[in-house]
Amino acid sequence: MTSTAARRDIAPVHPGEILKEEFLEDYGLSQYELAKRLGVPAPRINAIVLGKRGISADTALLLARFFGNSPEFWLNLQDHYDLQLAEGRLAGKLEQVVGLTAEERAR
Repeated sequence: MTSTAARRDIAPVHPGEILKEEFLEDYGLSQYELAKRLGVPAPRINAIVLGKRGISADTALLLARFFGNSPEFWLNLQDHYDLQLAEGRLAGKLEQVVGLTAEERAR
């Protein structure tokens, strides 16, 4: 398992960056073409690629159908990104939390 400190040293990767670099560029698609083929407004895809918008369940379903992967793939990318950001924001607070003792867990 990766330590919290080690994860903080690596900048979180927004799912839009993955969409752009590993899907749009690899398949030679423009943001506009993807939006058109998904039936969504082009600004939605642009905002995702720019990291200004997250991937919703709706968008995950559409992307999965189009690229032949799963909606969970897209949602997991988003969840991982969100968790990394939250972990960075809450770092000090997380370190102060005292977890359940072994005795408490055994109840």
